[in-house]
Amino acid sequence: MTQTTAQPQTTAQRIATPRHYLMCPPTYFDVVYAINPWMDPSSPVDTAKALAQWEVLRATYEARGHRVDVIEPEPGLPDMVYAANGGIVVGGRALAARFTYPERAAEGPAYDRWFDTPAAQGYRRLGEAVETMEGEGDLLLIGKVLLAGTGFRTTPAGHAEVAERLELAEQGIELVPLELVDPRYYHLDTALSVLDDGAVSGETVVAYHPEAFSPAAQETLRRLFPDAILVGAEDAAVLGLNVVSDGLHVFLSERARDYADALKERGFVPVGIDLSEIFKGGGSVKCCTLELRPDAAAATATTEETPR
Repeated sequence: MTQTTAQPQTTAQRIATPRHYLMCPPTYFDVVYAINPWMDPSSPVDTAKALAQWEVLRATYEARGHRVDVIEPEPGLPDMVYAANGGIVVGGRALAARFTYPERAAEGPAYDRWFDTPAAQGYRRLGEAVETMEGEGDLLLIGKVLLAGTGFRTTPAGHAEVAERLELAEQGIELVPLELVDPRYYHLDTALSVLDDGAVSGETVVAYHPEAFSPAAQETLRRLFPDAILVGAEDAAVLGLNVVSDGLHVFLSERARDYADALKERGFVPVGIDLSEIFKGGGSVKCCTLELRPDAAAATATTEETPR
């Protein structure tokens, strides 16, 4: 498939909701090893340019009303900029990643330590995963479904640990495994975008590149999301699916033009971002962004108790 396709135009009302994100500046970003097909250590990296592009992404989030906290980067961890891989936070519970490759092993503890800082107040620190689990790289929440990628990084045992330690069943969340088969799309967030959980619009929307998934996973996606946007090879190959959505605005690579047009047809507002330097490490917008989801019940209780 080479062409991105969308279903007919929607009548759903898209509304942006404020989000809380954690990001890590690419102070030490470089490509000094190759652990995915996008990385080429022989290609020079302009760290200053990467930092400038990252700052634009952060400012773009904040300009649209989202809160961005920043974790301090650590020397010797060039991939720490890819904050989405650092863990997963659902219902106020924060589980840090355990990485497949030793080059990134120290990132899990670094992200775990952040959840012991004052900025992380209100989140329950669960520590580092025991099984291989690469955070929101492979775990994407949409409503009461946690889509869980496997095949290259996060393992089925990692899925089971996430379900248990995040108490997904108690939160009414179902974990749905999806097998990835194309090494270029080694994380779920490079092959699938969560666009709208339907909480406000009433319409659940994802986009994905079918060829990145096994036949069984494609069947699961068709069953769960019959109206999904199908993204073609050209947009997928610029990591166009590696997006962040607030329910209205979709922050994505400015190079994914057909995908941007398809988003407009479905009532979204695409916001193009240039992360060409950070792309050299195999990541884009979503890779740079870990969403922090509070305990909804606790947040509601706090709001009700606050004097007006």
